[in-house]
Amino acid sequence: MGGKVTAVSSNGEHSFSKPNRDGIRLLAGLGVEGDVHAGVTVKHRSRVAQDPTQPNLRQVHLIHEELFAEVGQEGFKVSPGELGENITTRGIDLLGLPAGTLLHIGEEAMVEVTGLRNPCLQIANFQDGLLKQVVGRDQAGNIVRKAGIMGIVLRGGEVRPGDAIRAQLPAGPHRPLDRV
Repeated sequence: MGGKVTAVSSNGEHSFSKPNRDGIRLLAGLGVEGDVHAGVTVKHRSRVAQDPTQPNLRQVHLIHEELFAEVGQEGFKVSPGELGENITTRGIDLLGLPAGTLLHIGEEAMVEVTGLRNPCLQIANFQDGLLKQVVGRDQAGNIVRKAGIMGIVLRGGEVRPGDAIRAQLPAGPHRPLDRV
């Protein structure tokens, strides 16, 4: 199971969107070099307010480019980096991966999938009504989160648009992704 990187983004300041880059460097145990969310402990403001000593399970945010086309059918225009992701992908079912999946990205980098991004009100502030497109309920009433996945960097390396992504599933039984 695999796909490819279509864009990479990072920002050294707290802001919702992240500018696209020619490449980013993943640092083992930390995240994206120079990104405000890199670190051993949590960096997302809401998580820091709860407990700043929590481990950072959200070092890298990946989102599938196919989501942009899906919300585009409802009249929203979203481009890579605008939802705060570090790596935009195509051709890999990120939301269907089990927890603990290893993503081999480019020639060196390896990210362990920790869970789903929990969409926040900043998405609603970005475009009115968009939050309802990326979080909802299925027919059974279960919450469905579509705003990408989070991971930790196990092995660092350069990541650039066009790089291949290969998913290595963990040994079973597989644990479905939950919000982190």
